[in-house]
Amino acid sequence: MPKKGSDRTYGEKLIMLFARLLFTRERHSLTGLSQALDCSKQTVLRLIEDIERSYKVQIEWSMQGKRRFFHLKTLGQSLPALNLTGTELQALYMCRSFAEHLLGRQFLEEATRALEKGHALLPRETVLSSGHFASFRPGTIDYTPHQDAIRTSIEAMEQKRICEVSYRAILTQRAKTFYIKPYKIFSHHETIYLHAGLAPKPGKRYREPDFDPLLAIHRIVGVVLTDRFFVVPEDYDFEKTFNQNFGVIKEEAFEVEVEFSGFAAGFVAERIWSLDQKIQRLSDGKINLSFSASSEPELKAWVLSFGDEARVIGPDWLKEEIAETIGRMDQIYQE
Repeated sequence: MPKKGSDRTYGEKLIMLFARLLFTRERHSLTGLSQALDCSKQTVLRLIEDIERSYKVQIEWSMQGKRRFFHLKTLGQSLPALNLTGTELQALYMCRSFAEHLLGRQFLEEATRALEKGHALLPRETVLSSGHFASFRPGTIDYTPHQDAIRTSIEAMEQKRICEVSYRAILTQRAKTFYIKPYKIFSHHETIYLHAGLAPKPGKRYREPDFDPLLAIHRIVGVVLTDRFFVVPEDYDFEKTFNQNFGVIKEEAFEVEVEFSGFAAGFVAERIWSLDQKIQRLSDGKINLSFSASSEPELKAWVLSFGDEARVIGPDWLKEEIAETIGRMDQIYQE
């Protein structure tokens, strides 16, 4: 069983850091390295000093605003030929299969070709099958028609270029055009999203929005690169923005307490819904889940999805809204 980040030894972290700097050839922020290795920034700096001293390499650093970045100076030499291991390739096969429905046809074909090339690098006696893994696809979105939007967004992120986007929200018939600074593409509940900052429209007065644009990729009608550039905010942190509490929509967070019974109790107890969650085990197999959420519509839909095996304890306003929704549902079925 692989070790969790906090269980890794200093030597293991040193090797992981060296491999990341050597093979990616990218700039890595001190904050990002600290998160990837699950250690303090001071430990990362000590690891970098040990790598430079032990391996006689030069790790250069630069500043972007208040953020420090590191990259390994290769001094012009070529890297040694490296082969994938069987376990590494098998992990990639698994990742491809699990994400197959999110890739769309073109990306899937490219990923498959890359894996086939990797298979050719394995020792001859190594036999691997790509047929051990699959994904369950009912209810998913076909991203094949949206490959251009994904590729253009990736290009914009790489070059830090502002995009002109035409976007049709779910309940509207006509697309709206605006300008964005694309920060991150991510997946959530079988949907691919683009998180971005709102950019000023040329010739128009800019007004800071209450929330950054969060765009579902399949609702983007068109995206075009402009000749304007942007800088990612120094304090931008995807993990802190999205992976702290329940809900992909990020409004003001609030505390929630829900009691679960039956199947729902077992299902909920197995998962992490917010980093601050607390689970209290009650009698008769029930549990009490306390956590934070940032999206009222998502939370209500989630609670209602468990039927009579979920009961909101607090806050009171949420209990009232859930009860009103159940009342309207009852009326629909009575009719």
